Amino acid sequence: MKKSKLGLRITFWVGGILSLIYAFPFFLVLVNSFKPKREILDNPLSFPIEFTTDNFEQAVKKMDFFASLTNSVVITVFSVVALILVSSMLAYYLSRMHNKFSKVTFMILVASMIVPFQALMIPFMGLFAPILSINDRASLIFFYIGFGVALSTFLYHGFISNIPTELDEAAALDGASDFTIFWKIIFPMLSPVTATVAIVNALWIWNDFLLPVLTLDRDSRTLPLSTYLFYGQYSANYGQAMAGLLLAVIPIIAFYLILQRQFISGISSGAVK
Repeated sequence: MKKSKLGLRITFWVGGILSLIYAFPFFLVLVNSFKPKREILDNPLSFPIEFTTDNFEQAVKKMDFFASLTNSVVITVFSVVALILVSSMLAYYLSRMHNKFSKVTFMILVASMIVPFQALMIPFMGLFAPILSINDRASLIFFYIGFGVALSTFLYHGFISNIPTELDEAAALDGASDFTIFWKIIFPMLSPVTATVAIVNALWIWNDFLLPVLTLDRDSRTLPLSTYLFYGQYSANYGQAMAGLLLAVIPIIAFYLILQRQFISGISSGAVK
């Protein structure tokens, strides 16, 4: 009993310390976004003495915030929806078709998860640049689907594998097609892992900088690209940059908070078979 209480206390304190470490950068962004530049340079760790919202007003103008927000929302929503549709159907096929093709395909998908984009960036852009229209949001969405389908399928596959095949067989005896079985019976049961897939991919796509900087022009830039405008070659406006970062992360944090319960459930059920 004493060992159990000691273990809980250690877990509590370790968790608390880690939480403070992770929250510290957010604290810096928050407090410095309300400071004038001289206060940030004097003491970036202190609370604002001269409280100001000028940084937010200037950040909105310089970022062209609402246009950048629209681009981020469009790219993220279309990419995540496409990944959910494609990955869920692919995972259902791979989990139900027990043959060599499905096993090899699944192993290739899992193996591709360990290859970083940076290792593929130069040959990837050289291959697709002549085919697809660069500086186009549709091309960027296509790239996100290709790079995100492996992890999304992996999460769905683990969850679907735990759903009894007897449900499929019973529906098939009643005359339901494979399409009907999946969309009317299986997919509604996938809501926890669907929330997980949505959050994981939305966080990645919303915050991604490398792919948009390679594929988008100035008029189509997303919020991460817009926050880069505050940093010059020899100077940076830290107050406006902090305000811009805060404006950029608020929507995705709100999205996560809405789906956090389903996210935790999906991670525990879908990632481990």
